[in-house]
Amino acid sequence: MAKIAMVAGEASGDMLGFHLIQELKTAHPQLEIFGIAGPKMMSLGARSLYPIERLSVRGYLEVIRHLWGLLKLRKQLLKQILQEKPDVFIGIDAPDFNFWLEKKLKAKGIATIHYVSPSIWAWRKNRIHKIKRAVSHMLALFPFEPALYQQVGVPVTYIGHPLADALPMEPPVAWMREKLKLKKDSVVIAMLPGSRQSEVNAHAELMLESAVAFQALVREKGQHAQFLVPLITRETRDIFQGIWHQLLTKYPETDIDLQIMFGHAHEAMMAADAVLVASGTATLEAALLKKPMIITYKMSNLSWQLLKRMRLQPYVGLPNILAGEFIVPELLQKEATPQRIASTLQGLLADKSGLATLLEKYRAIHQQLKQHSAQKAAAVVAQFLRF
Repeated sequence: MAKIAMVAGEASGDMLGFHLIQELKTAHPQLEIFGIAGPKMMSLGARSLYPIERLSVRGYLEVIRHLWGLLKLRKQLLKQILQEKPDVFIGIDAPDFNFWLEKKLKAKGIATIHYVSPSIWAWRKNRIHKIKRAVSHMLALFPFEPALYQQVGVPVTYIGHPLADALPMEPPVAWMREKLKLKKDSVVIAMLPGSRQSEVNAHAELMLESAVAFQALVREKGQHAQFLVPLITRETRDIFQGIWHQLLTKYPETDIDLQIMFGHAHEAMMAADAVLVASGTATLEAALLKKPMIITYKMSNLSWQLLKRMRLQPYVGLPNILAGEFIVPELLQKEATPQRIASTLQGLLADKSGLATLLEKYRAIHQQLKQHSAQKAAAVVAQFLRF
């Protein structure tokens, strides 16, 4: 029986793994998959040896704090993978964790596929030489990536992005608002503080205070605001609710119309007039759902200064990187204040001409990324399987 080892590092990797496994099992239902998987991958039968949350650490200081545990886990996982002798290893994102595994496995004769090129076009470009030593084949989600790997002789396939296949070109906004029982005349804002516990800790207070400030601006015009907050795990939900309750204690007069959702990020964004989102894959989801957005992000000051020095592009958000220009605002670190976020949101929604232009740019991005990616990825993986 063919066997695949897979390691996904966080929620976005779990989603990519889910679509890939779904496509592979359509052709090969007896395929065995094990490694580190999230709930979506596990729902298709993937066997997870460790919780995916163990890998969901962000920022230099945060990684250093968890470093010993991550190194120990990685060594244990390597031993288990070698014992099970899979046909191929697929590292889904999580480059700092997976490239080490891939290099060790490749040296032992196990083919390695890396799914999602790290952002070598944005920072740490010299990593491509390390990647070459670790990877048998790279699966690239964005159209400008293959040329970088071809230059150094790394086998690479552009597969597009599964989100572009999954999400409709014209989202049914009115239907979704009705499904979520939202007030017809409300201004609806989706707030996505991130999928990791550390991200929710970093962004929850900022987003909640931004909601309070935005609501005040909306009320001046006689409108009502509703805020949707989709959170994917019980842990992140508890963190967000705890910070919300602290805010209510601090400001007892606060009465924002806030709905915390267990998952359903696509539904929340689809129903929204605009999105406030922590930088990451969710920014691409918001673009594919054709939503005006503000991209924000906060981390420790030391992590931020280190990251700034290594950046090769002025953009952080995927919509801006794909467009090659600032089509959506980025309010990061010290620029991310509740008042500035609220006023920027209000300005975005009031600019009807700008919204029409933004919609056309979103459609162009969607068309470019719509490549039947799961089928293309599965075709590459199938070349390495022994039946």
